[in-house]
Parts: sequence; C-alpha cells; structure tokens
Amino acid sequence: MVKIVGLSGSLRPQAYSNLALQEAAVRLKALGAEMDILDIQTLNLPFCSGGGDYPDYPDVERLRQSFNEADGIVLVTPEYHGSISGVLKNALDLMSFEHLSGKVAGGISVLGGQSNNNALNDLRVILRWVHAWVIPEQIAIGQAWQAFNSEGKLIDEKLSERFDRFAESLVENTRKLRGIY
Repeated sequence: MVKIVGLSGSLRPQAYSNLALQEAAVRLKALGAEMDILDIQTLNLPFCSGGGDYPDYPDVERLRQSFNEADGIVLVTPEYHGSISGVLKNALDLMSFEHLSGKVAGGISVLGGQSNNNALNDLRVILRWVHAWVIPEQIAIGQAWQAFNSEGKLIDEKLSERFDRFAESLVENTRKLRGIY
C-alpha cells in the first residue's frame, strides 16, 4: 500500500490550504493510499537553526518520522510574497535528505489573487534539492475564496478534475518509483 504524508503550510484557522489538502487526501484514499495528515498548526516546531537535534521539541521527531515512513508527499502552501510560506519552508528545513530523498512529491498552492506558479516552482526547487521526485501534475488555486463553498467543498468541476489527475499521478508514480505493487 502507498503511504502518503500531507502537510499544509498555513497557520490560519480555516485556511484554504487545509481545505485543498483535505481534497487531495479524499482522492488519494479513494485510490487505496494510506494518508497521514500532519497539522502544522498543532506541531510545536522551533525555527531551524541548522542543527540536527532538537531534544526540546518532540514534534520535530514526529515530523521527521512521518516523512521517513512515507512513500509519497503532498505539500500545500499559501503563496506569500511570491513564494512558499515561511512555516512550510521551516518544516522542510528541519528535515534532511534521509527524510525526503527518494520520496514522490506533489505540490499545491493557494492564492488570494490570480493563479500563478511562483510558489510551486520554488517548492519544486526545494524538493529536487533534497532528491525528491516531483510529479508533473500540480495545482494552483487562484482566488481561493471563490474556489470553495461554505461547506469547504470545491465549486469548480475542472478544478475537481485536476485534483483527480493529481491524485492518480501521485499514486501511480509513487508505486512505480518506490516499487510498490
């Protein structure tokens, strides 16, 4: 079974990034993937100091262990000032090659304005740097305040179809690249 870990890089309550991660998780589970969603809002993570050990922060080990045990990764980020969120970057900085190398990853960005790929491009660079395999399918949700209804469900059918293709690609490529049948 494919094991996926998901992390949203938003600290805002009722964040659209969290809704997007839930959308991806539903589709991944429907394809038979095991999904572990980490809530960055509840993790007690320090600022990365470049050191390897953070004994006063057990959630660092929890984060690392979850990523280490996963075959694939879903990262969702709000786009802040043309890039990924600082909290997501910090969480990734708290990990190393041993936690991320060889993982199959998919990225989703959420924007208040028009859709673009700045945060996704930066996320790809980060993930390639640690030797993760980034799938070609990606999702940029522009004008996120219009993308979800009051119950947190996607409104746009084409965007919903993109989530389906994203999940299919992540599961299929994870199986191939990680040798899971």
